[in-house]
Amino acid sequence: MTDHALLLLNLGSPASTEVADVRRYLDQFLMDPHVVDLPWPLRRLLVSLILIKRPAQSAHAYASIWWPEGSPLIALSRRLQQAMLPHWPHGPVELAMRYGQPCIESALKRLVGQGVRRVTLAPLYPQFADSTTTTALQEVRRVVREHKLPLQFANLPPFYDQPEYLDALVASARPYLEQGFDHLLLSFHGLPERHLHKLDPSGHCLKGADCCRTASAQVLATCYRAQCLRSAELFAARAGLPADKWSVSFQSRLGRAKWIEPYTETRLDELGKQGVKKLLVMCPAFVADCIETLEEIGQRGQEQFREAGGGELVLVPCLNDHPQWVAALKALCERAPAGL
Repeated sequence: MTDHALLLLNLGSPASTEVADVRRYLDQFLMDPHVVDLPWPLRRLLVSLILIKRPAQSAHAYASIWWPEGSPLIALSRRLQQAMLPHWPHGPVELAMRYGQPCIESALKRLVGQGVRRVTLAPLYPQFADSTTTTALQEVRRVVREHKLPLQFANLPPFYDQPEYLDALVASARPYLEQGFDHLLLSFHGLPERHLHKLDPSGHCLKGADCCRTASAQVLATCYRAQCLRSAELFAARAGLPADKWSVSFQSRLGRAKWIEPYTETRLDELGKQGVKKLLVMCPAFVADCIETLEEIGQRGQEQFREAGGGELVLVPCLNDHPQWVAALKALCERAPAGL
């Protein structure tokens, strides 16, 4: 059978480090109502203001981590796609980005042109958020509806607590853990707190220090922060880390809204002032290294940590195309439930 494709979905990247390309990418990204969840007129005004200075700043950041073959996120995602080919005998393996290229629409049309009738979607986001998982799946629905594509779908759900994912994380981090360290910081991508409140069926979101750790199954199903903490706790247990050797934080804040805490910048300052000599940082919300890991943590985070009095900051690479991650992803996708 060769009519059952696997479609890997990730966030995206500018086409180049030129300011115009970065502006185009940021406009598409920030105008998504799942990312900046304001009414269209306010969103358009806010994004227009952001786009006055931000593209030049971001272009400089992208240039500092750009590879000869282009965007690290795209290049690493392509490597994962190629590594998955021999593990997916049911049909082609495609790659698409929610923003920029390769886009979801062209990928789905290409699969239909190849005779594919079934697609397993693999949103490469371990933890659920509207700004990642939901918007990617809605774009798939839009393309299928508007172009009347004759496709059936299975969909990989968030896999933040799945043994295969956690074991791959431990395997990828093991060489760094075995070299010795003072502290491990698990830095997840942040979200505005209002994104969590909107999805909370209990009305108790972020009320109390332990609300995420004691979340019910109903709350946990859509609570990004609770899923991040669960990933961190399960990883630490599998890796055999003492409680005082690791902590969790959230990075990549944008704007003035209140974002989920603790903030990565705050933790880097605290750990530096405590005299931590060797700090490992992992970013388990990302499965491929990108600007948020390579530049935000690997460059700016390292500088901030040292200025606060810390020693060496070592960025542990994301899963990328690690063999155990490839095997884990195959297993997860094989049991993805039907539906979109």
